[in-house]
Amino acid sequence: MTTVAKAVKKTAKTKGPKPADIPPAHAGKVGVLLVNLGTPDGTDYWPMRRYLREFLSDRRVIEWPRAVWYPVLYGIVLSTRPKKSGAAYAKIWNRERDESPLRTFTRAQAEKLGAALAEHKHIVVDWAMRYGSPSIETVTKSLMERGCKRIVAFPLYPQYSASTTATVNDKFFEALMKMRFQPAVRTVPAYYDEPVYIDALARSIERHLASLDFEPEVVIASYHGIPQSYAQRGDPYGRHCEESSRLLRARLGWDDNRLLTCFQSRFGPEEWLQPYTDKTVERLAREGVKSIAVFNPGFVSDCLETLEEIAIGAGEIFHEAGGRNFTHIPCLNDSEEGMAVIEALVRRELSGWV
Repeated sequence: MTTVAKAVKKTAKTKGPKPADIPPAHAGKVGVLLVNLGTPDGTDYWPMRRYLREFLSDRRVIEWPRAVWYPVLYGIVLSTRPKKSGAAYAKIWNRERDESPLRTFTRAQAEKLGAALAEHKHIVVDWAMRYGSPSIETVTKSLMERGCKRIVAFPLYPQYSASTTATVNDKFFEALMKMRFQPAVRTVPAYYDEPVYIDALARSIERHLASLDFEPEVVIASYHGIPQSYAQRGDPYGRHCEESSRLLRARLGWDDNRLLTCFQSRFGPEEWLQPYTDKTVERLAREGVKSIAVFNPGFVSDCLETLEEIAIGAGEIFHEAGGRNFTHIPCLNDSEEGMAVIEALVRRELSGWV
């Protein structure tokens, strides 16, 4: 018998605790962190300025060289835009809670997800904002302090972009870099083509249209835009948006003329992904289209860009150009359909941990 064989045989005969006597490994709690874009703490100048400075200083959002961008940011943008943005936020501000709708909906999504996962006593659900508060670092630390040794981070963006999904992941991993003891982590990928997401959008649209006293001739899927240069450098966002629209058309049984894809919220002098939502809304009205609906499939929750820019702003453009009937279809928010999407994706990513 070889030396190795003798060692194996001896080990096999060695007495030790039976498997039933060995205590189970302590896995700790599992954290689920929902992350959305962000929100100012108020509509006045200084809260808006703090928020915009953090947002517009992000290299993922503005990719210009700092030597070019910072003089514009600090010399012009942060002097003029806080007042303008504050006035826009004031139109849609949640006065009862004194906060933006985005904060209200994100909190509600986390609370409802926690209730949906209540059968797992060791799961802790929380939420954070990429810009503003509560910050990703603060909430990540809090999850660790509450005993979470594993964390699933969920950037709440259906379509991937470096300026949204990637910057959330950047900030999450920056928080981990400061920790001596790090949790095991997972991040939820983009879900622009997930059947549960497409079906939720379709059912939300169908329910809203059924409640109207008119039939929209055209329905516009308005996604947040990105500069064309970002797409040319490899950002897949535009392709993801087009694919979401294609799948949604198939699910609804509509053609390209009934459901249009457009892009909104452009900023600065660059060309952004086109066609532009505001220009399309105006064109349709001038061409004689009298009834349209607009929805925002790239936004998980209603916010400034959906409530002020689209529900109010795009509606005004349409009416001023000769349109008659305009409706904005709300985001999925914390609706039954919206929560079904979030819960399905989180449960999938928890597989093996729960």
